[in-house]
Amino acid sequence: MARLNTTLRTVALGLTLIAGTACAREPSGALPKLKLDPSRVAVVGLSSGAYMATQAQLAYPDVFPNAAIVAGGPYGCAGGKLDVALSTCMKGTPAPDVAALVASARKRAAAGEIGPLAELARAHVYLLHGDSDGVVAPAVAEAGAHFYQQLRDGTPALARMQVVDDGSRHFGHNLPVADKGDDCDKSASPYLGHCGFDAAGEIFRQMFGQPAGQPDGAHGKLLSFDQDALRPGGKDAFLASTGYVYVPPACAAGKPCGLVVALHGCKQNADAIGRAFVDDAGFNRWADVYGVAVLYPQTRASFAPLNPQACWDWWGYSGTDYDTRGAVQLRWLVDAVRAMGLPAKQ
Repeated sequence: MARLNTTLRTVALGLTLIAGTACAREPSGALPKLKLDPSRVAVVGLSSGAYMATQAQLAYPDVFPNAAIVAGGPYGCAGGKLDVALSTCMKGTPAPDVAALVASARKRAAAGEIGPLAELARAHVYLLHGDSDGVVAPAVAEAGAHFYQQLRDGTPALARMQVVDDGSRHFGHNLPVADKGDDCDKSASPYLGHCGFDAAGEIFRQMFGQPAGQPDGAHGKLLSFDQDALRPGGKDAFLASTGYVYVPPACAAGKPCGLVVALHGCKQNADAIGRAFVDDAGFNRWADVYGVAVLYPQTRASFAPLNPQACWDWWGYSGTDYDTRGAVQLRWLVDAVRAMGLPAKQ
């Protein structure tokens, strides 16, 4: 989502879109079939990926019981309008109307447009943002936390839902990593801030509890897979041809396995930054410790529909149903998780 406002308006003025080609095409196979534990599935996202993660959890709470939202706002914020996405949902001017968004979510759940809210009864939701974020205003990220809190507090069936709001750390519009550097308060490619804070480790702890040990590197296998093979009903989901999945040794050996679906932000896809997010965000090291595979879907940039920064769809470029159970990108995510072995609901 970094610099989305400026870039979209530039494209709208008729300048030529030049899509990045930093990552060469790699041979791709099928997703591995694992012994997935449905209670240990989480969707994690940064920026546009954060908005997408919220949409995935609300639309399919039975598939995504756990979610980590990094620098994202409340579900339904854009309302299918790009101008609202750029103003209310990024800059917080005007501020998101959280009560109205909660009421809308309840109405949409009752109509079957998103999943039954009762499915969130045992959900773990972790919301992380930095106080120096100049792309998605801290107030917008706080509105995202308030959305979940109001949804929980106003629904007796959700009394046990866990919502953690972690918004007091100092970093910019990025995913903090354990190493230290001079880019912590910036929003610069590849949007991994060297802050001395291991956000990936904290996300795993919030999603799956205390670790049994500490990581000593990544010892599993990183595989590429054919994303086009999962197009729902053959429909274009506006994704790249190749995605990635990290499989820890325990999962490869057939042991019960969790799954994190890690959604990159705008301009953070492999065509733009290579495998920096896949290799360096820190998820793979912790995946070995927890016995959790990590799925890294990849979007693609396009001029038509207008998505020059390869963002996940959180304002409607893929269709008016972009944040419902009928959304093509959400259906793709669900199909991918099921292809990896998610058991059918009993």
